[in-house]
Parts: sequence; C-alpha cells; structure tokens
Amino acid sequence: MSHTPPQALDSEEPTPASAATAAQTPESHAATLLHLSFNQDSGCFAAATDRGFRIYNCDPFREIFRRDFGPGGGVGLVHMLFRCNILAFVGGGADPRYPPNKVMIWDDHQSRCIGELSFRSEVKGVRLRRDRIVVVLAHKIFVYNFSDLKVLHQIETIANPKGLCDLSHVSATMVLVCPGLQKGQVRVEHYASKRTKFIMAHDSRIACFSLTHDGRLLATASSKGTLIRLFNTLDGSLLQEVRRGADRAEIYSLAFSPTAQWLAVSSDKGTVHVFNLKVDSGLMGHDRSNSTSETNPANPTAVSSLSFIKGVLPKYFSSEWSVAQFRLQEGLQYIVAFGHQKNTIVILGMDGSFYRCQFDSSSGGEMTQLEYYNFLKAEDTF
Repeated sequence: MSHTPPQALDSEEPTPASAATAAQTPESHAATLLHLSFNQDSGCFAAATDRGFRIYNCDPFREIFRRDFGPGGGVGLVHMLFRCNILAFVGGGADPRYPPNKVMIWDDHQSRCIGELSFRSEVKGVRLRRDRIVVVLAHKIFVYNFSDLKVLHQIETIANPKGLCDLSHVSATMVLVCPGLQKGQVRVEHYASKRTKFIMAHDSRIACFSLTHDGRLLATASSKGTLIRLFNTLDGSLLQEVRRGADRAEIYSLAFSPTAQWLAVSSDKGTVHVFNLKVDSGLMGHDRSNSTSETNPANPTAVSSLSFIKGVLPKYFSSEWSVAQFRLQEGLQYIVAFGHQKNTIVILGMDGSFYRCQFDSSSGGEMTQLEYYNFLKAEDTF
C-alpha cells in the first residue's frame, strides 16, 4: 500500500469546495446516523451516516469536514487515526457505498481509498493504531501491519456481534483486549512481551470493555450491566469493583480519564456515571497518590458505611457508587469520553446530540452542562 505520509487534519483548514457544497444541500439534512466513534485521544469524533461520513472537533465543537457520497453512500463504521488524513470505514446501512465485508482505508487528502481488506463475512469492528489495523469479525480478529497490510496475528473469539475490541495507544507497547472463548472471559494480548492473559471477568457475557492508553488497566461490564470491574492486565488481578445501579442495563461505553483517576459509563438507562478509581497510580506513571486500593479508604460519600455488618448484608450495600451523574434520554445510545479540560465529559448520542459537561471532583453530584449541539443539523454546525 503506497500512500503519502499521514498529515494532521488542521481544524482551521478551509472546508474543501466539494464538502462545502455537500454541507449546504438539503438532502444532507436527511442523513441518518449509523455509527459514532471518538479518535484515540478523544479530541475528535467521526460520524458514519447513510450518505457518507463527517469529522468533528470536540473542544471547541465544530465540524472539520464531511464527505457526502449521496444516495448509495452508506457508511456503517468509521474510525479515525488520531488527527491525520487516514481513516478506515466499512459500508453500511440500507444502501452501502462498499460491501460490509470490506474495510476501506481512506486518504482524505487524496479523497480516495488507498487500500482495502476483504473478508468472507461481515466486518463487526475496526480499531487503528499508528502501526496496526485490527479488524473484528463475528468469531475472529485479524491484526495487520499498517504499512504493508500484512497479517500479523489471528485470534479466535466467542460470538462477538458487537465487534468488541480495544487497543492501547502508547507507541512502544501494544496491548489488545478482546472476548475470550468462554462467556464472561476476556483475552489480553501483550505483544511486547508475547504474553496472553485470560481473565474471567463476569459470569454473564461481556457487553463492554475499555483499556487505559498504556494498556495496563482494563474496565469491563457484563450483559447484566450492574457492576463494572477494573483489572490489572499484566496479572489479571481484580483491582476494584463499582456499581452502576441495581437494575439490569445495557452498557454502551466505558472511558478512562487520561490519568485513570476517573471512569465514565453510559448505558440505556440514560444516566452517564463517573466513578472515582483508587488504583495504584504509580502503575499509570502519574503522580496522584502512592496508596493502593487496600490502604486507601474509599471516598465515604460514594461507599455505604455499613462495613461493620458487611458479612450479614448482601454485597449491594457495601458497593461503591458513582461520584457524579448526568441524566439523558432513556433508551437512546450514547458514547462517552473525557474532555481535554479538567473534569469534563463529552457525550455523543445516536440522535446527533453533543454534550460537554463538567463534574465537581470533590462534591460530585449532578454534572453541569457546558454545551449542547445537534451535529446532524447544519445550522448548529456552521
């Protein structure tokens, strides 16, 4: 695959004429959202629609560019590579631009596909690093070298209809996490040390997981969606367990803050929760505290004080609850990430909603809404 070296997408660059024209056409207002994804540092996000794709900056919020392929231009998955001109997408929707069994590598400076990967079955997920492309199928994961698209590794998984997979993004070490071969099991691949770790994370099937940027910590949720567990990926040990709620919920996304002090969770219940993490931050290379979870007592506001009868009462009463919350429409799919400003959260909805909120790290409680846009409406964007 020969291509020009990746270059930064400058958010101040003028919108190309073709995109500007597409942005003003009434047909583009009717676009249906098919997929949303943050880039690797959560500074941007990509939206796939039944007519093409769009790239947005989070702070300040603005559309950077869009490619409107028109009718027959459906894109089902789209992923950015940091802020460079290379993207990966898969056709989707009722009228896909490309077959759903192909991953297209798009160079936006050339406005064309510069490579493709074909499979015998539908692509369920794609993940990018500067040096790797990972493609997720229903029962298998392929890891490719980015520069020449050669297969480096193949992994068998349990049925994975949601295309679950995550990668670390620190350049020196690559960590990949995916479902294992049993219900409730996750598999962690440490490529630098050539080690594989299997973690029995939950009794029921895995619904969602997320890695820290360096791949050392893993947050997992099951299809029950009541508890989120935090693991050390090196030895598979359980570091912390937090409770989203008592009722079942479908967890849509999990996100660590850059220092791994906080974890954000979104679900079909319509509330975004932020939890305080108490892992040994020396593990993360950040100077937060030297205490481990055993020696650092949990925040008393977030933990029930019934520890003296913990052995008698159900585990529910000694659970760690979220520090901060933001309430949204129930039943709608939202994904979350931490903003670049301190204690801020960015929330994206499949209805085209963009929220930026702030939480109080000491008193917690309801978050403050800083911004709201509907990015599917042209007048909100331009």
